Amino acid sequence: MRPFQVNILDGIKNFFLQKNVLSRLMLINISIWVICLFISVFTWLFNVSDISFVTKLFAVPANLSALADKPWTLFTYMFLQEEFWHLFFNMLMLYYGGQIFLQFLSQKQLLWTYIIGGLFGALFFILVFNAFPVFDDMRNHAVALGSSASVMAILIAAATYQPEYSLNLFLLGQVKMKWIAIVFVIIDFLSITKGNSGGHIAHLGGALWGFLYVYFIKRDFDFYAIFKKKARIKVKTRNADNYRQRPKTDEQFNAERAMNQEEVDRILEKIAKNGYSSLNEREKEFLFRQSKK
Repeated sequence: MRPFQVNILDGIKNFFLQKNVLSRLMLINISIWVICLFISVFTWLFNVSDISFVTKLFAVPANLSALADKPWTLFTYMFLQEEFWHLFFNMLMLYYGGQIFLQFLSQKQLLWTYIIGGLFGALFFILVFNAFPVFDDMRNHAVALGSSASVMAILIAAATYQPEYSLNLFLLGQVKMKWIAIVFVIIDFLSITKGNSGGHIAHLGGALWGFLYVYFIKRDFDFYAIFKKKARIKVKTRNADNYRQRPKTDEQFNAERAMNQEEVDRILEKIAKNGYSSLNEREKEFLFRQSKK
C-alpha cells in the first residue's frame, strides 16, 4: 500500500476514534446505512416489498395519520440513508460543515443543531406537503429520509455566524461562506419542482433553523441554554433536600479532564488560525476558567 493511501486510512481511523460529537454523528449514520444493507438483502430474498422495511418504519411520512402512528420518525429519519451516494455526499458535507462550525461554536451546539435542524426539516416537509394542493396525489405515500436537513442546519449556522469566512474551492478559488450558503438555498428552492420535492423542502427547513439559531445567538440568546437551566434547577433541588453529591471516581475525573483539555486545544487552535477576537463569549469564559486551575 502506498504511503499516501496509508496516511488517508490512518487519518480516517484517527478521526473516528476521537470521542467527539462530529465523529459520533457520522459513525451513527454510516452504521445505520450498513445495517440497512443487510436488511435489504433479506427483504429482497423474501420478496417482502418494493419499499424497504426500514424505510417504512423509520422514514418520516407526509401523511398526518401515518405520522400519528409513527411519531418517532421525526427523529429517526435524520439518520437514515439507503443509497451509497446519498450517504457519501451527506457525510462529506457534514464533515466539512461540522469542522467549520466547531471553529466558532461548541460540540453540544453542533449536536443540538443537527437534531433540531433535522426536526425543522421534517416539520417543514410535512407542513408544505399538507398545505399545497400540488402534493395531494403524492401526500399519502411521500416520505423523507436522510441527514441533509441536519447538515444544512449546521452549514447555514456556520455561514450565518461567520459569513466572511473563506473556503478554497476547486476551480473557484476563495469563496466566502455567505455565498456558498446562499447558492445552496437557492438551488434547493429552485429544485422543488424538478424531483425529490420533499428532500429539497426538508433542506430548506433545516437551513431556516441554522439561520434562526445563530441570528438569536448574535443577539445574546441561545435556545440551547434552556437545557442547561433545567440541569441547574435539578442540582439546586437536590441541594435543598440535603442530598450530598457523591465524589467523582478516578475514571470520571480523568474523563472530565480529557474533555476539558480537548476543548482547550480546540480553542487554542482557533486562536492560532483566526485570532482571539474570533472566540465567542462561552469560549472566552471557558478558557479563562481553565487558566485559573
